[in-house]
Amino acid sequence: MSGIEHTREAGKKTFELSEKVTVEQVSYTNRYGITVAADMYLSKDIDTSKQYPALVIGTPYGGVKEQGAGIYAQNMAERGFVAIAFDESYNGESGGEPRHVSSPDIFVEDFSAGVDFLGTRPFVDREKIGAIGICGSGAFSITAAQVDPRIKAVATASMYDMSRMIRKGWEDSMTDEERAQTLVQLGEQRWNDVENGSPALPDGFPSEPAGSIPEGLDPITSEFFEYYGMKRGHHPNAGAVFTMTSSMAFMNFPLMNYIETISPRQVLFIIGENAHSRYFSEDAYEMAAEPKELFIVPGARHIDLYDRTDMIPFDKLASFFATM
Repeated sequence: MSGIEHTREAGKKTFELSEKVTVEQVSYTNRYGITVAADMYLSKDIDTSKQYPALVIGTPYGGVKEQGAGIYAQNMAERGFVAIAFDESYNGESGGEPRHVSSPDIFVEDFSAGVDFLGTRPFVDREKIGAIGICGSGAFSITAAQVDPRIKAVATASMYDMSRMIRKGWEDSMTDEERAQTLVQLGEQRWNDVENGSPALPDGFPSEPAGSIPEGLDPITSEFFEYYGMKRGHHPNAGAVFTMTSSMAFMNFPLMNYIETISPRQVLFIIGENAHSRYFSEDAYEMAAEPKELFIVPGARHIDLYDRTDMIPFDKLASFFATM
């Protein structure tokens, strides 16, 4: 595959690197010609003359590979998988202009581009490549599996269906009139973007980690601030914000419409018992065909499945993908 490089500087991680793995900064080109930046995690015990199962792992929505996706990749590498954590196109260290665009089609493609990369490594078994999506990338990984049969199994953690969220609002509360007005506002924003020469970007989380959660935030925003805005998960590349007009792309791009077609490949949905987002996974589980599984982590909130290694069921993930 063309476009593969090994020249990027190592990025700052929000977690401690394991002595059991090595990390290589890699990049590859998706079918839109955008360079995707990734970190490849390998066990130090790997024998490159053999072939291993592999995983492509997406970030929480608005996050970067140095956060939760890297934690998943590292822990799965410790369990014998070749694993890459990648930055979505237009975000993090990946290419694409303008910056901070969100595109369901391209973000889905980024998973398949990761499969391209992994499947061209001589130490990867092409018939044993799976995908993990965290938060918003959970839905992108599901859609990628719907159209790319090379993904032999897919697991999500704290999944957010961003197409449903943007089109219908939180807990499907948006009315038809509100949706129509939102589209009018987005249309006006496009006029503004054209006249200004660049797309508007809303305020994101602080550029430096905050010492406390600001007063007055609703519970969900407070939870995300705890991760993105404070020392726990703060990363300078992760403002967790996208251009305003990115929402237009999601309005008529249902990510779950053909989830049943993943069968007979297996799907695993992991959710926290106390996650505000759990209904996305519960509803997707009902729509999916067998084989499927819903795994509930006792006591966990949405963001706890980003980085709480004492809560994330890595052994469960390892046994799940061992049967690809």
